[in-house]
Amino acid sequence: MNPQDKNGKLDYIEFNVSDIARTCKFYASAFGWSFKDYGPSYCEFTDGRFTGGFSVGGAVTPGGPLVVLYADNLAQAQERVEKAGGRIVRPVFDFPGGRRFHFADPDGYELAVWSDQ
Repeated sequence: MNPQDKNGKLDYIEFNVSDIARTCKFYASAFGWSFKDYGPSYCEFTDGRFTGGFSVGGAVTPGGPLVVLYADNLAQAQERVEKAGGRIVRPVFDFPGGRRFHFADPDGYELAVWSDQ
């Protein structure tokens, strides 16, 4: 996909899990997913079409994965989120692959926006 085609689109999803190895074993066995390890607290998965991650960094909330959108310009995306009534719940931070921030929408749903720029 052309990078401009990704702007503002769903791009990634993260699940907080209690045991990355157990979770990877389950999804590999059940669905044939493959994985890329980023250390003891994070693992990326792919189902062959869509990519996401498993993290042990937060509370396990069944039914509550983190939806991640992509932005060409992270600062502009944050400005638009705030102007639209969103609340920043985790300021911009670096992670393997880029930078991102988390926000709550008006109903309190937490999402994230990332950029590789």
